[in-house]
Amino acid sequence: MLVGSEIEVRPFRPGEDGPLGSFAVPPDEREVERYWVNAPYAYIVITYSDDRSEHRYYAVEPSLDEFERSLLDRVSDDVRDPLLYRDGTGQTDEATLRAEVETLLEEYGVEVGMDTFHTLIYYLYRDFRGFGKIDPLLNDPHIEDISCDGYDLPIFVYHDTYADVETSISFGQQELDNYVIRLAQQSGRHVSIGDPIVETTLSDGSRAELALGEEVTPRGSAFTIRQYAEDPFTPIDLVDFGTFSIEQMAYFWLCIEHNKSLIFAGGTASGKTTSMNAVSMFIPPRAKVLTIEDTRELSLYHDNWLSSITRERLNEGADIDMYDLLRSALRHRPEYIIVGEVRGEEAVTLFQAMNTGHTTFSTIHADSIETVINRLENDPINVPRAMVQSLDMLSIQTLARIGGDRARRSKVIGEIGGIDQRTGELDYSSAFNWVADTDRFRRSDSRLMEEIQTERGWSRAELLREIRRRERFLDLLQRLGVNDYRQFTALVNEYYADPDRAMERVETRAREAGIDMDAVPRVETGGDRRSAGTAGTTSTADVE
Repeated sequence: MLVGSEIEVRPFRPGEDGPLGSFAVPPDEREVERYWVNAPYAYIVITYSDDRSEHRYYAVEPSLDEFERSLLDRVSDDVRDPLLYRDGTGQTDEATLRAEVETLLEEYGVEVGMDTFHTLIYYLYRDFRGFGKIDPLLNDPHIEDISCDGYDLPIFVYHDTYADVETSISFGQQELDNYVIRLAQQSGRHVSIGDPIVETTLSDGSRAELALGEEVTPRGSAFTIRQYAEDPFTPIDLVDFGTFSIEQMAYFWLCIEHNKSLIFAGGTASGKTTSMNAVSMFIPPRAKVLTIEDTRELSLYHDNWLSSITRERLNEGADIDMYDLLRSALRHRPEYIIVGEVRGEEAVTLFQAMNTGHTTFSTIHADSIETVINRLENDPINVPRAMVQSLDMLSIQTLARIGGDRARRSKVIGEIGGIDQRTGELDYSSAFNWVADTDRFRRSDSRLMEEIQTERGWSRAELLREIRRRERFLDLLQRLGVNDYRQFTALVNEYYADPDRAMERVETRAREAGIDMDAVPRVETGGDRRSAGTAGTTSTADVE
């Protein structure tokens, strides 16, 4: 006769069942911060060692004693097949997992408390649907990058407060090999010793670079995961961060509306893609937008948006690279083409698209206007100088240190001119420059603003009035804390439809919110550019 047990499953009660995990700070370290990443199961503890002058990152998960660990291994084996073949989907939600585990435990005839039950559920769900040992890291909104450099080496993370920090997590040899293979398979890619390097996008939208074995990475299998915010940053977010000023965002807005092409340049992790995604929210509603990427990074809240991603050949068919996608894109008749990064022959086609009237945005690795031009004109990109002059703007970004903290700043926004007939060199000028000493932005005269004035048939006073009105609009959105990308895009679209009504609506919201309207710059007109404050002025882009 089989004798089972009966378990009364109920929600986790912290007062009765917890805490599930405990942590003791090492003797030579002191605790700096503690916060949840997956309450009530996993939390993070940041410590600091005065002797080593460094922080340490601890991911604390529910504790397992010997009995619970053996029970977890058995449940994991027994629950896998029923869940895998349920309805043939292979998908598992937490409610289904709870029901299966409850049934198994009753069949085993074991009596467990709710602390043990919920601990089992956490680890099973983490391993089946989550990301295993690094799941707490991928749930931490403060983490930008996760780096595993080889076997039995501690994982490092880039934390938005503490910069590069060593964690308490590492992988053994077989464990790491299996984990890299699993990450590739979960994202629909193949990795093997014969083809050991894979770039892919994980199910949560993170970008991953994977390396298997010791042939290309001598210290063993490795991976780097670049996390992105669940919701993309808006122009207001970038102003709040101090990356750009209100004046620069109003400048981008006018230029993008009037089909000026733009490239964001900078070093690794300088925020190029983030900035490009943010200013793309200024694209007029209903304009057809087409994005081309190696891995999915861009996220637009736009009705008429076609997203395309390169494909790597597996068993049959052909590779589809950015050049192929760009050629195909031109047949879709897009008004705006956004390319994740230019680094090869696709750049010539991109500049051909600029010359034929398409507005294009892209990114490139370079740290100055001169370096961007040099990279574009030489191997392996090789864009003719006559084509490069069809580019309108360059935004150079940098990862700087301000007050001991890392901060992203727009170092210069440049405008590309024509070819100097005397020297044969490409002319360019700076519309905005970042002054590092004061952490503020200095504005100069803009050729593009003059072009827009001519295109629209505006007087100088009308141009200045429109610039100031958009600055005031964005200023009010910042004061109101409008940083949800859907809400921000909707308000920008409303401005396109009826600027006066949109401004009136935002001003009304500001008054109702108790904002001091006298502190908000007013829309003024004036004939002289300098007296109106469009040259030699500075923004209030101070670090928060």
